[in-house]
Amino acid sequence: MTGLRILHVDDEPDIREVVELSLGLDPAFTVKSCASGGDALATVAKWRPDLILCDVMMPVMDGPATLARLRQSPDTARIPVVFMTARAQAREMEHFKSLGASGVIAKPFDPMTLATFVRRQLHTAGITALRDGFLKRLRADAIALASCRSALAADPKAPGAHEQIGTFAHALAGAAGIFGFDQIGASAATLEKAIDKAAAPAEIDHVLDALLALIDDEWRRALVPAGNA
Repeated sequence: MTGLRILHVDDEPDIREVVELSLGLDPAFTVKSCASGGDALATVAKWRPDLILCDVMMPVMDGPATLARLRQSPDTARIPVVFMTARAQAREMEHFKSLGASGVIAKPFDPMTLATFVRRQLHTAGITALRDGFLKRLRADAIALASCRSALAADPKAPGAHEQIGTFAHALAGAAGIFGFDQIGASAATLEKAIDKAAAPAEIDHVLDALLALIDDEWRRALVPAGNA
């Protein structure tokens, strides 16, 4: 399911819970939490985040050491990392940025504005660089949606199909526009509304087909070399 993937790393369980609840206010975010730098590295190997929020002071492997490990691998070197720390004086912030951090969030932070700050960090990190990865996940979502479409064609009461479509539509409606896929975001929002109001099967089919066509168009456009566009 395509959303903006945020990995949060902190050894304090209370802080992890607050961050997860705070980012959960934004439907575009999918959040995973880790209790240590080592856990974060293992998670990143299986689940590539769009941005990492990382505590500075942690036992065994602190924030800067975790960042250094991420930068050593070509697969993870470009993932934006934002440090979260009580040491947010100008000198410390410049030091963290010199290590390669994309930004710094001062503790204590405002839970109600955290999601907005994270969105700004994603833009600062370069949405264009992240857009390609999002497009690949978008293609995977289209395949899953097409599978749901086939299931409903075979059985209009296929268990869970409508719920899955609604879940995908909800995530796309919240995230697609951030990466410049405004039409896809709007179409996904229309599909989500159709599912929520239990629209007629023909209407859901029509809206779903329109969304799949938009995703297919973007995918085909991405495959065309820039000089041949």
